[in-house]
Amino acid sequence: MDSEAELGRRRRCCCCCAQDASDVPKATEPRGDSDGPRRGSLCDRHCSTINNVQGDLSDLGCHLHRPRIPTAVSPLSCCHQHSEEVCESCVVKTTLTAENAVEANKLSNNYKFGFKKWKSHVTARPWEDRSEIVKELYSDLNVIRSPGGSTVTCGNVLYLLLFGWWLSLFYGIVAAVMFVTVVGAPYGQLCWDLAGYFLWPFGKVIQKVEVPKSHRVCEAGAEESSPLLGGPVPHRWRPWCSGGTGYWQRAGAAAWLCLGYPVLAVAHGLVSIAAWLLVFLIPVAKLSARTAARVLLLPPERVLVRRLRMTEVPLEGEVILCCYSAVNPYYYKYAVDGINVFAVNLLPLVLVTLVLGYMDSHNRLTSSSIKFTLALLSIMPLSYYIGMAIASISAQSTFAVGAVVNATFGSITELTFYITALIKGSREGNRCYTEIVKSALTGTLVGCVLFVPGLCMVIGGIRHQEQRFNSRSAGVSSALLFLSVGGVFAPTLFSKVYGKLVCGECHNVTQNPLGHYLCHNCHFDLMDNNGTLYYSHVQPLVYTVSLLLPAAYLIGLFFTLKTHSHIYDIHISDCHMPGHHHSAVVHWSRWRALVILLLSTLCMSACADLATEHISPILTNSTVSQYFIGVTVLAMVPELPEIVNGIQFALQNNLSLSIEIGNCIAVQVCMLQIPILVLFTIFYPTNFTLVFSDLHVYASMFSVVLMNYIFMDGKCDYFQGTVLVMVYFILLAVYFFAPSPSGC
Repeated sequence: MDSEAELGRRRRCCCCCAQDASDVPKATEPRGDSDGPRRGSLCDRHCSTINNVQGDLSDLGCHLHRPRIPTAVSPLSCCHQHSEEVCESCVVKTTLTAENAVEANKLSNNYKFGFKKWKSHVTARPWEDRSEIVKELYSDLNVIRSPGGSTVTCGNVLYLLLFGWWLSLFYGIVAAVMFVTVVGAPYGQLCWDLAGYFLWPFGKVIQKVEVPKSHRVCEAGAEESSPLLGGPVPHRWRPWCSGGTGYWQRAGAAAWLCLGYPVLAVAHGLVSIAAWLLVFLIPVAKLSARTAARVLLLPPERVLVRRLRMTEVPLEGEVILCCYSAVNPYYYKYAVDGINVFAVNLLPLVLVTLVLGYMDSHNRLTSSSIKFTLALLSIMPLSYYIGMAIASISAQSTFAVGAVVNATFGSITELTFYITALIKGSREGNRCYTEIVKSALTGTLVGCVLFVPGLCMVIGGIRHQEQRFNSRSAGVSSALLFLSVGGVFAPTLFSKVYGKLVCGECHNVTQNPLGHYLCHNCHFDLMDNNGTLYYSHVQPLVYTVSLLLPAAYLIGLFFTLKTHSHIYDIHISDCHMPGHHHSAVVHWSRWRALVILLLSTLCMSACADLATEHISPILTNSTVSQYFIGVTVLAMVPELPEIVNGIQFALQNNLSLSIEIGNCIAVQVCMLQIPILVLFTIFYPTNFTLVFSDLHVYASMFSVVLMNYIFMDGKCDYFQGTVLVMVYFILLAVYFFAPSPSGC
């Protein structure tokens, strides 16, 4: 996966009041979605005056630039001339630059509330703009260079243990078979040479050499055509020409194509597949695939296998293979047509899941537990494809189209699973599915508030001693979280105040009629007096909250995207380096992205249906609480692509986006997903009610309060991230030892 499409940052210091570097005024949008620059305040005009003193900065390209504040405008004079209220927004401005307008639009969408934050490029990066590490990932193994040390490394030894010894053995066996055929003796010699090569290919080279035309096949002097792809037979294997020109060459090629090549092609195919799936061994996959596609189809006399020495000049000829290392740890960045290699490798898992799930309905081949696990794992690559498609469509479309796509498909992964689970629970009359959905909703909320930002702080804090983020934008998300949590749990608090406490079993522990009683299995009954409390009071409250929360979400979108978009301190610029002008070459066009989005959504629905179909044995035979299954596996597995994006942003010292990823998901859970589930029950009656257990209420409220306390100062380090992660693990321990919910 390529790095973020930022060629640099340009910062302008326009006031020196003690403000965080993240709280900056609005910058103009790169596209025509905004209404133009916002009218500046007194401080904005003052900042503009300071920036104009610096001269024209338009030719700075995409490099980081920190202009020097002139001595005439000192920090002290700025704060003396203007009050804190005026200078509050006069801070450091940051300009992000991208290779083209599409990437600039994607970067701009990353900083818009409610839009999916996407790290990967949606366009192909120019080759000259990539780092040397990334260039090496995409280069063919045909470049001769200095090895820079010994070839005996842990990765190369791993190749020897996994592939080298048995691949070399196969070549030795094929070489013996080809020698026995006599006519295939040249190919036998080639296999013998390749047996030594594939035992330890590092520091060796395979070249395609030209054979002089003066070489003749037959002593009669007739020049023969080469077997397969051309070239005469070497002198040491020159047969007697009794059957006309080309007889022995054709016979040898036929023997090779029938006896030798198929076996070696299958062996190399297995090596390529295994090495590709291991990702970090992709150089071995390239080595094996190139051998089967090119080396083994060349005439044996045109293939030269030799060891390179540091002081030796290579022979004339085309270098086909030259490998120095079997393992490259940077191959996690590798992408195929813009798709990360891990998502590519997991795509066959989706096909296997669908085939096993619908063809083996009676569990004759696999058990329900295996099918549930496969269905859950298949959700991860599908979530990635949905996110990539949303980002591609949004980057190539107008603001309105992007907003509609993000609002429609942004939560499709979670909603698909929740709705299918509620439908199945309603058909079977099993309330356990409803409790599992509530646990998954709470787990997503708690995980995105505590675990996602905490993990990003820890990993980012290891590389950066202290990280800063936009406290004003985080404050908007925090306010929405307080509002949403209060609205979601309002019916629960209402039911506990006015509901009737009903206990399943009570015992008098003092043997005195007026003594203390110990009761078990107690809950608040909302159906007392034929459900008057629920239908007359709780249910209207639930519907009211379900309408108010989406309305508040829309107001938050209007506030952050329209009237107060300046709280996001980023100006995106479509910038090119001097001398480089590239047009945007998108990985996925809008129509292709739309087709992939629809297909991924359809497959997601099928996998969610299989997961809910085969979750029953997990719930009934599990030794841990069903609460724990809901808040961990069902809640966080679909969010793994988002977690990876957050970690990558944090490593690039862009913690604002890492925090926004978790906050946006948590806000969408409370303000969109839960209201949609409640309104869904109107059209399809289920057992879902907006009344949560005490454990869900306390865990959610405590998480939101702690998150707001950590995010107050706009800066953090790995210690604060560790606190969030540890609190999350403590809550998981509570769920792990909690009794199973009623109905399970």
